[in-house]
Amino acid sequence: MRVELVAVVVDDYDSAIEFFVGALGFELVEDAPSLTNDGRPKRWVVVRPPGGQTGILLAQADGAHQQAAVGNQTAGRVGFFLRTEDFTAQHKRMTEAGVRFLTQARSEPYGQVAVFLDIAGNKWDLLGPPA
Repeated sequence: MRVELVAVVVDDYDSAIEFFVGALGFELVEDAPSLTNDGRPKRWVVVRPPGGQTGILLAQADGAHQQAAVGNQTAGRVGFFLRTEDFTAQHKRMTEAGVRFLTQARSEPYGQVAVFLDIAGNKWDLLGPPA
């Protein structure tokens, strides 16, 4: 078994695609019309890091309950972890693309790390090999 998709609730499909593809460098795997469980139109949007197996389903919030979860899917904790082999280059590219980092890059026993926010406000760790 493997985890195929993880959903991230977002405000808007197109803004989320621009962030994940443009700022993070992910690939747009799928963007297709779909329907909600009760038959209303929606989109099925999946992005994935290049070479990655697990994708992210960008799920546009539907209703007040889901809207309240945008940016708080992990109760304010870092809930997503993006690993790169070239931490310095990726950090620089993301910064130049407008990604908002909450912490300075630092070295930990497990590697380099910096916390950033996605388009919805969820916290992520950018992780690299030990310096």
